[in-house]
Amino acid sequence: MIVKKYIYIVLLCCLCACKKDKVVATKAKEQKVTNHPNLILTAQGVKNIKAQLGTIPLFDKTLEDVKQEVNAEISKGIAVPIPKDFSGGYTHEQHKKNFLILQKAGVLYQILDDEKYAVYVRDMFLEYAKLYPTLPLHPQERSYARGKLFWQCLNDSNWLVYASQAYDCIYNWLSKEERDHLEKDLFIPFANFISEENPQFFNRVHNHSTWGNVAVGMIALVMDNDELLQKALYGLKTDSIAANLKDDDGGFIKNKNQKVGFLANLDEPFSPDGYYTEGPYYQRYAMYPFLIFAQALENKKPELKIFEHKNAVLTKAVEALINLTDKDGEFYTINDAQKGMSYFSRELVTAVDIAYHYGGNKPELLNIAKKQNKVNLDDTGLAVALGLKNKLEKPFIKKSVTLTDGPNGKQGGITVLRNKNLEVIFKYTAQGLSHGHYDKLSFFMFNNGSEVIQDYGLARFVNIEQKGGGNYLKENTTWAKQTIAHNTIVQNQTSHFNGEYSVGSKNHSNQYLFNISKKIKVVSAKENNAYPGTELHRTLALISDTTFIQEPFVLDIFNVSGTSPNKYDLPFYYQGQIMQTNLNYNQQNTLKTLGTKNGYQHLFVEALADAPKDNLKFNWMHNNVFYTLTSATQATDKIIFARIGANDPEYNLRRDPTLIIRKNNTKNALYVNSIEAHGSYSPVSEFSINAYSSISKIETVLNSKNYSAIRITNNNKQSKLFIICNTNSDKNATHTISVNNKEFNWVGPYIFN
Repeated sequence: MIVKKYIYIVLLCCLCACKKDKVVATKAKEQKVTNHPNLILTAQGVKNIKAQLGTIPLFDKTLEDVKQEVNAEISKGIAVPIPKDFSGGYTHEQHKKNFLILQKAGVLYQILDDEKYAVYVRDMFLEYAKLYPTLPLHPQERSYARGKLFWQCLNDSNWLVYASQAYDCIYNWLSKEERDHLEKDLFIPFANFISEENPQFFNRVHNHSTWGNVAVGMIALVMDNDELLQKALYGLKTDSIAANLKDDDGGFIKNKNQKVGFLANLDEPFSPDGYYTEGPYYQRYAMYPFLIFAQALENKKPELKIFEHKNAVLTKAVEALINLTDKDGEFYTINDAQKGMSYFSRELVTAVDIAYHYGGNKPELLNIAKKQNKVNLDDTGLAVALGLKNKLEKPFIKKSVTLTDGPNGKQGGITVLRNKNLEVIFKYTAQGLSHGHYDKLSFFMFNNGSEVIQDYGLARFVNIEQKGGGNYLKENTTWAKQTIAHNTIVQNQTSHFNGEYSVGSKNHSNQYLFNISKKIKVVSAKENNAYPGTELHRTLALISDTTFIQEPFVLDIFNVSGTSPNKYDLPFYYQGQIMQTNLNYNQQNTLKTLGTKNGYQHLFVEALADAPKDNLKFNWMHNNVFYTLTSATQATDKIIFARIGANDPEYNLRRDPTLIIRKNNTKNALYVNSIEAHGSYSPVSEFSINAYSSISKIETVLNSKNYSAIRITNNNKQSKLFIICNTNSDKNATHTISVNNKEFNWVGPYIFN
């Protein structure tokens, strides 16, 4: 009896102890769960999402799509190949797919409580932890900063930015031994490699460095490693960067005395309006690390108030990006840019959701999110999905806009003039870092989402292995960056700043005026440094006056003032098929190049003509719409029909046409042109409507240092004058001039009467 009683007491004590241990363990587990996830997903955010699943259509749809995608990858098994390929090659694409799937699998584990996703993430990380310590530098030697998983540190940084989010999602699920192993053999060496071992990559102001800074910062936040976080925010304390080293895009790395780190990359490239100096293509690419790190900092280091930094420039930048898209949401090809990139990209889905959640829940952003038809699987995506469910959306109406360039907004800018379906983009920016082109005062034009006067963009087939490993082609330097590849003035067949990056980086154009009204929208800018001794002044007006000409049209006035006679070329890279001209041109039986360098070596001359003594009329059709360029020419001007593609044995360049107006042996030149979109053609009915220009004549009636006056005459013999003051853009200044014995009085820099 005594023995039984003793056994009973012992069992009771053990049971109580086990119960107590279970309670302690449960409390410990709950304590840990409150710590992670805390970067992008948060513990409270996960609870909110779970509570609403099945009732938020766009979020539910996105979740199901991601689930199917990740499940398909899990069924294939884990592949972590030894790196060997450039962009587009198998090993490159596999490691890229891995980091994207890792991040998504981590999110699915948190939202669905299905351990198979945590197992998948852990097992892949363990494979990388085995591989990484064995890796030398990537075998492809093209990059200024070679990675280990990829041919450049930039892509290694991409991997760590996404992988950090996955690690945060399964952090509490892993054992301490597993975490210690992953951090010791993978994450800390990875972060040190990107930073300490590659200062020429990490310590810059450039989108490359932003990715590097954020990669180190994200993994630092997961591991609560303050030393790494300081490196991410403020850069390395080193001066060991090699002078005059070129990066993968042809730009020089010179940052010895420049602030570096994430905060410097936030301060320097962005203007107060949110324009990113490299252009919208690379702004789109950089917005992901900028915003994802900002979201993580907001969750873990709210005292930094990162979304308030520089007057909320990050959320402004998202709206700026949307304003730099055409009707179909595709980004304008400013500087190095691939045509077709749009706000449907994964980076912009993230950007729109974060900007909505942290930028005041602007209902216009819901309009873009609705078009994107997917959301982030986190707190920000939940906010957007709820906003759409509750019908809070308002249209995002893109209007004429100017976005300044430079950290203080004083280095020129970009202007988009919009009227009905016409969009005119005018570039008068700073150089744009290593992705910049030598194209001061260039413009291009869209109609109803179709590029009519084009900017070439970059010479690269991104991630297509057959074309230079998916990287920049040599023609990007020899053609795409050169001035003749753009719709702007070229002097003596030499690019702006002689094509020298160090010179171009010290200079920028300056806005002269920007003014918009219902009938006329005008932008004007000056460039005084592209050619020593030559001043360039271009004015673009988008005019809508149905009593005069039925459709809106563009008036382009390009004033060139030199100190000595020069040869000037002004190209127009039109898209489409020539319909008719008033030229007696001579087609060239033997194709020759227009020159030997500065991009001219890539232009075949197809036809030559002497310009008419009054007006050139050039009529073409593109996407079943007619267009006419009318130019006030002189008999001494030459007209060149040319086509891209010379000295291009590997067919790296598109065979696009151009029309060039050349003025020889001219000290001061004035180019005056109008561009009309008019009429249409139906291949079904086979009817053409309004196929001819409504402008019968355009002429210069006054051109002095102070004023230029242009007369435009329509087909009904009605005439109007556009007069601009070239030396005073004050909107309150009064002007009085006489043109052909008629006095004109007005207030402001221009008049259309």
